[in-house]
Amino acid sequence: MRFRPLRSAAAPVTDDGAVPEPPDQMRAMVVETPGDAAALRAASVPVPSPVMSELLVRVIAAGVNPIDAKTRAGRGVWSGVDHRPAVLGYDFSGVVVRSPYEAHPLAPGTPVFGMAPFPRSGGTYAEYTVVPSLSVARKPNALSHVEAAGVPLAALTAWGLVVETAHAHEGQRILIHAGSGGVGHFAVQFAAYFGAHVTATASGRNASWLRELGAAVVIDYTTTRFDEVVADVDVVIDLVGNVNGDTGTRSLKVLRPGGLYVVVPTGSWPGYAEAAAAVGARATSFKVAPDGGSLATIARLLDSGSVQVYVDAVFDLSDVAAAHRRIEEGHTRGKLVLRVSDD
Repeated sequence: MRFRPLRSAAAPVTDDGAVPEPPDQMRAMVVETPGDAAALRAASVPVPSPVMSELLVRVIAAGVNPIDAKTRAGRGVWSGVDHRPAVLGYDFSGVVVRSPYEAHPLAPGTPVFGMAPFPRSGGTYAEYTVVPSLSVARKPNALSHVEAAGVPLAALTAWGLVVETAHAHEGQRILIHAGSGGVGHFAVQFAAYFGAHVTATASGRNASWLRELGAAVVIDYTTTRFDEVVADVDVVIDLVGNVNGDTGTRSLKVLRPGGLYVVVPTGSWPGYAEAAAAVGARATSFKVAPDGGSLATIARLLDSGSVQVYVDAVFDLSDVAAAHRRIEEGHTRGKLVLRVSDD
């Protein structure tokens, strides 16, 4: 999608390498009352102030995730929003403006990417954000800020699912639902990288692409019921759940005895644990942790070319409502990203 340069109050690094002080106010897209995408509006809000070990980061690009749209609609983590108007958004890529102390390894001017601690503080649909220093990593050199902004939440979720929960390894059989989405396309790559045999469900148009990313088998969910062609898998990573269907229920049928079912979308299947126990399977939900250490490892994989991020579309910050409508339609390949300010 074509996007227009945003007139930004955020100043770039000067020619002499100094980082200018931020303005008192910044442009942001906010939500006052939950609603549809039209609830998002432009506003001038105070630039946040970091405390203790926090960093102040000038946001150049911000990722858009399904949890953002759910929260805007009054679900997701809206119950944790205690300050309105609320600035949504987790993902960002940008430049450090203020560090906790002079010798901090992430000095002003350092390109970084990571996750903001929304809703405990303001999010990333704004020109500046404040983040814990342990929640960020140096931006991969091989990626632009727009590309890097599509990584943190999705890649950290996939890393937690594949590496920390499923313990992907050589010979393991993993089924990944919604393999072409933001989390899914990272999960496919991580599982393949660690030697697992990966089966992914996706629409037919994404089949060849997912094979390039490492999937050994791609099942077109629009034409084939996965439970009729897959059996005895060790792990199912379910990025769909039982909302508007029976993906979770059928997933339990394809697990080997004692296999692991991991459901990701919050509230998508309240009875998953009992259903798994009834068939002798293990089951767990999952919540992403904004861990800068894991993100630094992912950055090295991105720099080496072992893993890639796919950005499906880029929107101007002022067009965030269109980005929300797009992500709510589903069927996005990879990530959607907002251009917040000039690089």
